[in-house]
Amino acid sequence: MTQEVYRPEDKHPADVQQELNPDAAKGLNYGLVGPHPEKDNPRTAYDIKEVHRRLEGYTDDVLKQIPVLPEGSRLEQDAVYLDLADPGRGEIHARGDMVAEPGHWYVPKGEVDYQLWNRLRGVTDPARTGQAP
Repeated sequence: MTQEVYRPEDKHPADVQQELNPDAAKGLNYGLVGPHPEKDNPRTAYDIKEVHRRLEGYTDDVLKQIPVLPEGSRLEQDAVYLDLADPGRGEIHARGDMVAEPGHWYVPKGEVDYQLWNRLRGVTDPARTGQAP
């Protein structure tokens, strides 16, 4: 027996959905609801000169492993991010209405190796950053 999945964008008939509830699934984490430019044109810390400069000491290969959301990307609700423009802020737990705004370089935790994530967070313990001998 299969269970029917309720989706907010199916609440109203298709011909009036946009008018009655244009942002029905805004911020929900299923499928590719809303704009996801990071999926169409992924970029990394290596591609952004300012980020490249801020992450001095990271090799090019490592910088290429750090995805950065482009402007306009919707942050997923309850997902965790770091803003490389403000690393002192720490981890950001996103709300469904948050988008990557100009001047921010959000890195999604779910797309980064945990040792690299720890290093980005400022953890210095070599065992936790994968730099132990």
